[in-house]
Amino acid sequence: MLLALAAALACKVGTDLNQIIALEIVLPDSGRVEVTDTLRPRGRALNGRGDSVAAAIVWASLDPTLIIVVDSTTGVAYAQGIGTGRLQARVGGLRSNPQNVFVLVRLDSTGAAGPIRDTVTVSAPDSLSDSLAVKAWAGTSGAASRPVVFAAAIYPAAATTVTFVPRDTLQTDVGGIAAARLRLVAGPRPDSVVVTAAARRPNGTAVPGPVKFVVEFRP
Repeated sequence: MLLALAAALACKVGTDLNQIIALEIVLPDSGRVEVTDTLRPRGRALNGRGDSVAAAIVWASLDPTLIIVVDSTTGVAYAQGIGTGRLQARVGGLRSNPQNVFVLVRLDSTGAAGPIRDTVTVSAPDSLSDSLAVKAWAGTSGAASRPVVFAAAIYPAAATTVTFVPRDTLQTDVGGIAAARLRLVAGPRPDSVVVTAAARRPNGTAVPGPVKFVVEFRP
């Protein structure tokens, strides 16, 4: 598809397939960044063949109240206001489409949104725990659409298999809560499983936490 687009643009700007006809832009984490963090976009110039061409790309913010471009040659941008801002790259007179940058409220912490201990009876029809609920906090409010990763450590260590329902990585809901359940799948019955639930910022740094739960297994 990229080559087809390049060919179409080449017809409009000329027949020299070596000239730059398009800019390919990539924003980390789909353009999500927390306020007061920095975003590092990537861009490359493409010629009429769809090949990358060495070129000096210049970056600019179309919404400087939300995003400030700190370095126009690298595109490093500082998120200073919450909302949806736009970045644009150019080479000479050729400009990219505006790229949306979603500046999110900064997370303060994560905490348990329910009991941190549960007991599962293995002989029950389905050895599934109650919900292990985590809330992502931004000030006094819950933060929506933030990833929370659940992980399990089995005690004593054995060839036991557990899994998270519906899965081990969830997005917080409109109230800032993500909840998973733990299921014993196979192997010896463990005494307990310690579950950690951690949230990370779009730049990869950890949010204070993680939250720990203990799930006990009984016959």
